[in-house]
Amino acid sequence: MTTAAHLHTESGSDAPYALSHLDALESEAVHIFREVAGEFEKPVILFSGGKDSIVMLHLALKAFAPAPVPFTLLHVDTGHNFPEVLAYRDRAVGKHGLRLHVASVQEYIDAGKLRERPDGVRNPLQTVPLTEAIQQLRFDAVFGG
Repeated sequence: MTTAAHLHTESGSDAPYALSHLDALESEAVHIFREVAGEFEKPVILFSGGKDSIVMLHLALKAFAPAPVPFTLLHVDTGHNFPEVLAYRDRAVGKHGLRLHVASVQEYIDAGKLRERPDGVRNPLQTVPLTEAIQQLRFDAVFGG
């Protein structure tokens, strides 16, 4: 029988205050976010608005609540995002009072720093804007999902 004092773990044993596997992973992630905040001056969370980065943001919000997240978000915009994804990104930034920097693949193409691929795929083109944003903005720790 499961009570508030005894939780059934995935291994099948009853232990006082044992965490489920997912709770343990969440706890570890929260701990890492807090450690990075304490050890680094300019951490950043990569945020595309996709499922992985949404989970990362959720964990960061949980790690620092009720205080604001002490990290900037960095979105490397391929120019091929659904408008709904960009709208969600902007709503999340506004709702949680976050700082957002956008590195644009299209700007690099327009400036002649990158060339459009024949197949039209832009994901491989994100590397240069990403690394240059990290260097220019002097981020010293990067979270990605």
